Amino acid sequence: MSAAVASLVALLVAIALSLTSRINVGVLATAFAWIIGTTLAGQRPEQVAGGFPSSLFLTLTGVSLLFALAEANGTLERLANRVARVARGNARVVPIVFFVSAFVLSSIGPGAISSVALLIPLAMAIGTRAGVPRFLTALMVANGANAGNLSPISAVGVVANTKMAEAGLVGHGMKVWLASLVAHALVSAAAYVWLVRRQSPVPAGAEGDAAPVVELGRQHAITMIVIGAWIVGVVAFSLSVGLAAFAASAVLVLARVADETSAIRRVPWGVIVMVCGVTVLIALLEKTGGMDLFTSLLAALATPATVNGVVAFVTGLISSWSSTVGVVLPVFLPAVPGLVAKVGGGDPLAVALSINVGGAMVDVSPLSTLGALCVAAVTDPLEARALFRQLLIWGLSMSVVGAVLCQLFAGLIAGY
Repeated sequence: MSAAVASLVALLVAIALSLTSRINVGVLATAFAWIIGTTLAGQRPEQVAGGFPSSLFLTLTGVSLLFALAEANGTLERLANRVARVARGNARVVPIVFFVSAFVLSSIGPGAISSVALLIPLAMAIGTRAGVPRFLTALMVANGANAGNLSPISAVGVVANTKMAEAGLVGHGMKVWLASLVAHALVSAAAYVWLVRRQSPVPAGAEGDAAPVVELGRQHAITMIVIGAWIVGVVAFSLSVGLAAFAASAVLVLARVADETSAIRRVPWGVIVMVCGVTVLIALLEKTGGMDLFTSLLAALATPATVNGVVAFVTGLISSWSSTVGVVLPVFLPAVPGLVAKVGGGDPLAVALSINVGGAMVDVSPLSTLGALCVAAVTDPLEARALFRQLLIWGLSMSVVGAVLCQLFAGLIAGY
């Protein structure tokens, strides 16, 4: 068996076990990567270890630590109390606020990853207080952020439009943004109707307007000021989300407004190991050419009538365990003219929109950064594991849903 096939099989096994067992799939994935990388791929152990996502690790750890400090000193509880009172415990309104807030923040520049990192810890606290399922909170924040991720002024939007320009598709920034918004708004609306209708009523006394007001102290005010400064730094000055979070955490610790030991214990280390470990295996998959097993089927599977849906499906599958902005967009968008020529027809702009949307819709999966941030915001190990499985199933299913939406609407938006 070749290293490409073996690494692909290993990833599928790891995903299957994450759905059916209680094992930390990150540990298993790292072991698979070491065995396959050193035996079949001819890599040295340090080369396998080079696939460890240090940037993702720093982001997850830094953000988790910052909000663990805010949770440990009671700041998150007090903020959630006040927001829940404003929303009057209305679990039907709060998810909509999450989606709109994430969309607006992502659209104005920082993009989906920074927006989710900024919003999801507080959104989880507020949503829990208002009786919103954690799964719905994660979907609304992640999809809202993704809906704005391809705006012409966001980092990912710039990448998409630059790569489309390389394919001769110039001046379509607003259509790229609109396509992303329409797709993510539709699936979010479906999730909202499904989960709000099925949820249990909020227990008596849990509504925001019935909850007693908890006063803010000096430590809470300082914590909110530091977190506010962190948000401004990330949004206005493009500071690193994770490294800036470590700096903000250091300020809180030095100011003695939170218990460092208690906060470190609250960091979801098991979740971080799970996400980073899987990423090590994904890196091996990319290096061994495992993704070529998918991409080589594109031209054979597609026809001029089905190319939009097929390309959205394939890019969605690849993006499920790879980087949308780092792999899918740079590789597939410049190849649009050649793909259209090879299948014998199709609208190049519609195909490009399908690549953008199909690759992005699966990013709520915990195998991607957005889903990972959502899972990391849940400190209870059992609840985090349950959310991991829910987001994994949802994210993978979006490869099919995205394909259907692109097949139906990509041509309409391209011709608008």
